[in-house]
Amino acid sequence: MIGWLEAVILGLVQGLTEFLPISSSAHIRVVSAFAGWPDPGAAFTAVIQIGTELAVVIYFRHELWEIISTWVRSLFVKELRQHWAARMGWYIIVGTLPIGVLGLVLKDQIETVFRDLRLVGTTLIVFALILWFADRTARNKLTLEKHLSITHALIYGFAQALALIPGVSRSGGTTTAGLLLDYRREDAAKYSFLLAMPAVFASGLLELTEIGGADTPDWGPTIVATIVSFIVGYAAVAWFLRYISTHRFTPFVIYRIILGFFIILAVTAGWIPALG
Repeated sequence: MIGWLEAVILGLVQGLTEFLPISSSAHIRVVSAFAGWPDPGAAFTAVIQIGTELAVVIYFRHELWEIISTWVRSLFVKELRQHWAARMGWYIIVGTLPIGVLGLVLKDQIETVFRDLRLVGTTLIVFALILWFADRTARNKLTLEKHLSITHALIYGFAQALALIPGVSRSGGTTTAGLLLDYRREDAAKYSFLLAMPAVFASGLLELTEIGGADTPDWGPTIVATIVSFIVGYAAVAWFLRYISTHRFTPFVIYRIILGFFIILAVTAGWIPALG
């Protein structure tokens, strides 16, 4: 069972890795395995992600208010419907549909086979190579306000749905899609963060009923991990957006590949079990 110290460490891991393209859910799974702790499970991971998403809400609070308020008013005022904030509201809704549908359909797999560390290691490597290709070939020129469309929102949405498999990375998958569509790195990441909010909050609230059950951590450690992830996550999102405005994703690609091969080696050698 996850105790207080484990909760602090896992909250720290969640906060540090949620916004980086290296998969927070994979790191929570891997850190637990190497530490000899039980797999905290998909429910615990989903709930503590609420903390990092609250950090996004605060960081983007002014833009979020403009998006929400303009979108609501555009339902009644026709002239506002072409405003970038009103359109962004619809793009976030449309982009959330794929992960919402697939998350419900694949719920059992998410909590079982998708947490196999052999699969985690493989997805870390495969999607690192895709991110590298996207980063190297992207023209880095499109902006959200001028170029985001329903079609692009759906492409982002399906990329986000891939993150139901630990190791893909929600921010990594959606940012990669944005790069392949030729969006600027910071714009691709920004929409990735905005798009994640409905899905993460919905998933976390849905899984709240599982916390404290026979196979999940108790409420106390879960709350502590969520608070820690919020504090660390706020600093992480601010740093990451500054970093990618002037740097490529190469360090994250290299890290993912090394970690992926190490995980596969560790499971093959019997150092850690493939399943918790």
